[in-house]
Amino acid sequence: MKVAVLVSGSGSNLQALLDAIAAGRLPVQISLVLADRPGIRALERAQRAGVPTEVLRPRAFAQRADFDAALAAACAASGAELVVLAGFMRVLGPRFVDAWEGRCLNVHPALLPAFPGIDAPRQALEYGVRITGCTVHLVDRGTDTGPIVLQQAVPVLPGDDPASLHARIQREEWRLLPEAVRLYALGRLRVRGRRVEIVGEEND
Repeated sequence: MKVAVLVSGSGSNLQALLDAIAAGRLPVQISLVLADRPGIRALERAQRAGVPTEVLRPRAFAQRADFDAALAAACAASGAELVVLAGFMRVLGPRFVDAWEGRCLNVHPALLPAFPGIDAPRQALEYGVRITGCTVHLVDRGTDTGPIVLQQAVPVLPGDDPASLHARIQREEWRLLPEAVRLYALGRLRVRGRRVEIVGEEND
């Protein structure tokens, strides 16, 4: 299965996917890494792995819908069957979401539906929760509101600040995101309303 990955920053989750593929744990090929700005480390990671890259800058488009349409078209042109948002820091509009409905995964640094949107670790600390975590979910028209595929809890420790908490959450993201993509690639995810079921056995 070919996968397009959308990025905006350092690309640590992209690297987790690349490492899982190289280790034989993830039966997919990354057909495109698509960024919304040039010069980021995620593009360097992709290029080092021999993965095609492309940059689409939002300000190059007259309207937001045109940017979303260009993103969707670039992913389709790469032959991708699945899009993964790996630290992509823009909310996708209806043109993109509708084109890739049921075929787009996002990883978020909180246990959704708690703390959607930006700066989730800081939100968790300010709220005073003892447990937070990360979520991989299917993307819909809302902000971090799509059906949940996998979650992993992470404790909030005394003395945590947003950076230390986020770093601990990220270590779980690097495990959770490749696993969610693997389950999708193997056809083991079934969406029934808001519930995502994992079906079948490993040896099917």
